Amino acid sequence: MQVCNANNVKIYNLSAGKSLPEWLTDRQKRKLQNRDDDVRKRLELIQDFEMPSVSNCVKVSPDEQFICATGSYKPRFRCYDVHELCLKFEHGLDSDVVNFQFLSEDYSKVCFLEDDRFVEFHSQFGRLLRMRIPKYGRDLSYYPPSCDMYFVGVSSEIYRINLEKGRFMKPLQSSATELNCCEFNPVNYLFGCGSKLGHLECWDPRSRTRAGVLDIAVSNFVQDYDIKIVPEITAMKFRKDGLTVGLGTSTGHILLYDLRAMKPFNVKDHNYELPIKSIEFQDSQDLVLSMDSKILKMWNRNTGKPMTAIEPGVNLNQLCVVPNTGLIFLANEAPKVLTYFIPTLGPAPRWCSSLDSMTEELEEKSESTVYDDYKFVTRTELEELGLVHLIGTNLLRSVMHGFFMDMRLYHKAKAVADPFAYEKYRKTKVREKIEQDRTNRVQLKKLPSVNRDLAQKLMEEDEAQKSNPKKRVNKAVTSILKDDRFSAMFNNPDFQIDPESEEFRLINPVMSKLDKARKKREEKYALSKQFKEVEGEDEPEGRPSDEEGSSSSEDEHTWAEDVRKEHQKVTRERRAQEKANIKEERKKARLFEIKDGEEIGVKSDINKKKEAKKTLEERLQSSDKDSVTYVGGSLGNREMTFSLKKEKKANKNLEQKNMHQSERRKLKRAGGTLLEKPKAKFWMGKKV
Repeated sequence: MQVCNANNVKIYNLSAGKSLPEWLTDRQKRKLQNRDDDVRKRLELIQDFEMPSVSNCVKVSPDEQFICATGSYKPRFRCYDVHELCLKFEHGLDSDVVNFQFLSEDYSKVCFLEDDRFVEFHSQFGRLLRMRIPKYGRDLSYYPPSCDMYFVGVSSEIYRINLEKGRFMKPLQSSATELNCCEFNPVNYLFGCGSKLGHLECWDPRSRTRAGVLDIAVSNFVQDYDIKIVPEITAMKFRKDGLTVGLGTSTGHILLYDLRAMKPFNVKDHNYELPIKSIEFQDSQDLVLSMDSKILKMWNRNTGKPMTAIEPGVNLNQLCVVPNTGLIFLANEAPKVLTYFIPTLGPAPRWCSSLDSMTEELEEKSESTVYDDYKFVTRTELEELGLVHLIGTNLLRSVMHGFFMDMRLYHKAKAVADPFAYEKYRKTKVREKIEQDRTNRVQLKKLPSVNRDLAQKLMEEDEAQKSNPKKRVNKAVTSILKDDRFSAMFNNPDFQIDPESEEFRLINPVMSKLDKARKKREEKYALSKQFKEVEGEDEPEGRPSDEEGSSSSEDEHTWAEDVRKEHQKVTRERRAQEKANIKEERKKARLFEIKDGEEIGVKSDINKKKEAKKTLEERLQSSDKDSVTYVGGSLGNREMTFSLKKEKKANKNLEQKNMHQSERRKLKRAGGTLLEKPKAKFWMGKKV
């Protein structure tokens, strides 16, 4: 059993724990329970309350003695007896069930709507009848007074089957193209069905005429929630008062209507934009339970205030609330049928009254959320301590994004990993004590790390203004230091003033003027300490003396002269830099492109005329100088032969080499004599 406290509402998950495989025998299950603690400690409210893979529908019989569920794979129908808290029987089906309906107080008569257009009627022994409807069905409902079954689906017709006569009745013709859900009002048996176009159509089964149509798009909730498409009605539920109906849309909204009004009195948004699958009313707490494929929400019917929510982490298919109790079943895309108990909604059913005592015992126990004997550490801290190899062992307990470990083990590992940790701790404490003592001393000016000189000048200017109350205060100076908009200028290094930049040099005379003003204030303050004013020589306030006026005019003149000189200096440096750049560009190699219509070696018209006026001797001399020979044909074709100086040297070397080789040939002895046979030698007249 798991307990969560969502919005201060206790929710007990009775289906938590490991699920055993279906193919295991009873003996194997007992062995597994003895060996695995999680399996042994799990709580099973109903034994084998699960499906092989997926559960599609779950409902409680009208007499509240049986719980029936359908699922796959393979498709099947299971019935559980609440007195025995175990499986009573199981029937196999040919296809998956879209929805089913009890036709009696117990499980003896059940009607199944399957996803292959077939409808099956089951009795106690099994399938009684199987028939087919013209179109695929999506929902069904039963009308007890005339024993009629109503089917809605991918069609504008509402099919009716009379179970007493055993045949189809004339269908009701709807104005919608498709119908998604249907239900009978439990008080006046008004038949309502929700369509794909967002219309709620209500029919009177006695006269088989349509009583009225409600269009949910007419209300302002489409504009208020900025819905771009026409919302479909995917779920509906009538309240037991007979006047209230809840409609769930494909956009994740629940609209509560009074059947006498055209506009909803309350609209609830799930904020997931998923179609609503089930809606239930809880009358004791005046709550509405609405469910989509992700979450089950419980909220107040009149105000819409949320009470609590259940988000199991798997896709949900159908909601079932045991009447007048706090027990909830959820069919989902997992083997187990989820079971939750919420004491706030109501007491436990009679067949499991032990739940009340169990929850009371859990509430009486005061579990401390802080563990004094354990230390919570993250994975990075384990890496620093060198204890990563302990992950997966009994020494570490995984919780959320970290682990719990024994405090003694943590201290030992900390001492080994960092033996000087106590010394560091002691030094930090001593430093904190010294800082506390320093606060009682005289506070000095704290300059920022960026633009310290500018900040110091502004502080001095601010102090000078405060010391002279007769002078008009310059509010701009104080605002720069105290205004948050200029805080980045003294914190961000990107705003550091560069004294070598042109911008700073151009405004440097202005900054120097502030320095001169500061020096004059210091000199005036020093003179005031040495001399005292003579009575009767004071000048009226607000009017400067001749000396002050002359000094101020001289300051302005010198300041303007400094600005002009600085501008000239910057301009000269800029021009010199431009000239140096031009020289550097000229030194670099440049590429030229031949103009259109020009050819290499062909002279212009002016050069041609000059060449034509020259004599043959001058032309030959010029060709020898250029080492180029031009040969012209009768048709104007010309040929060029280049003779480079390197080629002349190569020819000369080749001639010298040939001469040397010829001389060598003359002096060289012929090698043919070496190949001749040696002459025979004779000794004492005999050949040796």
